[in-house]
Amino acid sequence: MFRTLGGGKLGKIGTQAAHPHAITDLCDAGSRLYTSALRAGRVARADAESAPCLLEFALLHPDPDDPDWLRPVPPTVALAQHLYPIERQITEHRRLSVELADAFEPFLAAGAPSHGATDLITVLEGQDRINAALNIATSECHTEVLTVQPGKRRLESNLLKGLERDRPFLDRGVRLRTLYQHTARHSPETLAYVEQIADGKVEVRTIDELVERLIICDDTVAFIPIREDRRVALELRHPGLVRYLIKVFEFMWSRAVPLKVGIPYEPAPGGITDIQHSIAKLLVEGHVDEAIARRLGMNVRTCRAHIAKLASALGSGSRAQLGYLIAQSGILDQDH
Repeated sequence: MFRTLGGGKLGKIGTQAAHPHAITDLCDAGSRLYTSALRAGRVARADAESAPCLLEFALLHPDPDDPDWLRPVPPTVALAQHLYPIERQITEHRRLSVELADAFEPFLAAGAPSHGATDLITVLEGQDRINAALNIATSECHTEVLTVQPGKRRLESNLLKGLERDRPFLDRGVRLRTLYQHTARHSPETLAYVEQIADGKVEVRTIDELVERLIICDDTVAFIPIREDRRVALELRHPGLVRYLIKVFEFMWSRAVPLKVGIPYEPAPGGITDIQHSIAKLLVEGHVDEAIARRLGMNVRTCRAHIAKLASALGSGSRAQLGYLIAQSGILDQDH
């Protein structure tokens, strides 16, 4: 029951048992006690002495009403707390990769000749150059275009430009699959655009969060922005990179909801809407209002209005209390 890193056994030391393991390798005592606490809603502090790892990993916390008891942290909350630093590292690595691309851009332009080989990574600067490259890529596409379109309500003029680009390859029988955020379901312009291109070759799904724009033509070329204003992009023709981005798209696609289905999931008890459920999840993960609005494709004012409604529904009087009440309410434990 009490394991060392080498697989041996340890006895109790005072009132605590040594548990030299990671949270990904939770000991038998900890697993049983955490499961019991989740089912019963609490566990005696004395019983938890056999599994101090549960307090160490923040899977149990003191009962504010009775110091002799501990309450379990909901699995979704505990998972989010442990994933947050990992996601923060991933974000930092992405930022570093963009900075490296910017730093090496002048050297790539001044580098040795490619000896006739096609450039595998091209930096496109300016909207006109990006659009020209996209037009060429879609005109050469034979099978499928995959697009990820995050952000707030898209301007009608931008959607018309997209329609001008999309219609010719759709007429050639090329398949189109597009991912939007759930907020796109409330955009008349986006819905009108989808209606104009809708046929058997077009599929549209929505998902809670999308990080950044992505366009892939066949398994040949992909486009990703490398600046916040999206006026600089990378044209990727490296087969390995394109295959990787296709896998990323398919991962998100499998978790998205077809636009024709309607509301992605029903409101939770207490009148919590689907959007407020997504906001609650991001609040528990520690994101600020601006980051939540960006990830869910809405403006900050709308995001704060949803947060206020969420606080009212849960009876919260402060931002700090709201996070605790979200965790205690169980709304993140439900399947949506």
